[in-house]
Amino acid sequence: MKKTLPLILFFFLINLTAQERRYVTVHKTTKLMGSRFDITVVVLDEEIGYININEAVSEITRIEKMISSWDEESETFLINKNAGISPVKVSLELFKLIERAKKISEITDGAFDISYASMDEIWRFDGTMKYFPTHKEVAKSIAKVGHQNIILNEKETTVFLKHKGMKIAFGAIGKGYAADKAKELLISKQVKAGIINASGDLTTWGTKATGEKWLIGIANPLSTEKIFSWLPIVESSVATSGNYEKFVTFKNEKYSHILDPRTGYPSKGIISVSIFSKRAELCDALATAVFIMGRDAGISMINQLNGTDVIVVDSDNKLHKSSGVMFNNY
Repeated sequence: MKKTLPLILFFFLINLTAQERRYVTVHKTTKLMGSRFDITVVVLDEEIGYININEAVSEITRIEKMISSWDEESETFLINKNAGISPVKVSLELFKLIERAKKISEITDGAFDISYASMDEIWRFDGTMKYFPTHKEVAKSIAKVGHQNIILNEKETTVFLKHKGMKIAFGAIGKGYAADKAKELLISKQVKAGIINASGDLTTWGTKATGEKWLIGIANPLSTEKIFSWLPIVESSVATSGNYEKFVTFKNEKYSHILDPRTGYPSKGIISVSIFSKRAELCDALATAVFIMGRDAGISMINQLNGTDVIVVDSDNKLHKSSGVMFNNY
């Protein structure tokens, strides 16, 4: 009888080790919100892992239907349609998202602004832009831009765009928000760990099946084969904005798709911005804002935000960082 307890403990430890080794990594790549989504989960059963991923896809699709400015059945489309006419009652979820977007506009002095959408009428980065816009056209395009003209009524949960022709869009925050919501859903399903990567807007939880931390490589924008540094991502998120994928060229000068909503012109001086924080939504929005604010102003702002850091690669391909970033060179 004296050997019974150690024997039971021995078998318990063997069984526990076997359970730990059963964790597998399941991955799926799909197109959502007009972008590539890579969803990875760490689970005990591969079949259940794919079920979990499909549930995350459904959640992202639901969010897309809510925030799409092109879907005539979406709440966002209805808000834009009634600009300058009447307030639109929306779901509490969308109301809170717009409310948070307005707060980010305030702390970034308007560098981030979801009402930038009217500028799309003159700047096109799909290959169809034939001439450089005039100063008059640019000035006209930003006349209806301004987060202060997004009127929110918390009691009635209504959104009103003050000027006719004004528009909102979630291109600089939507994918990050969708990644956060999909992560929340998977955690509620008891998924041990995973990564959701929405074309550079990335959020993680837990660790790899091996128990190792998730790592993200900060790439050299001018040579994607070179990694500046590898950084561990623990229960955190990161988003990157860059000018190397979408741009137009006039008179041998490249103009980025990231437009300053305050001036109407493409931003200059930065090649890429990577933001690290708890939520992908915030990372997504701040990556755009810092790109527009510029290196010094952007890093200074980030240094004032708790739990948030930034890595900036400037137009000379030099790397700059906020005070909380510790490099692990590759």
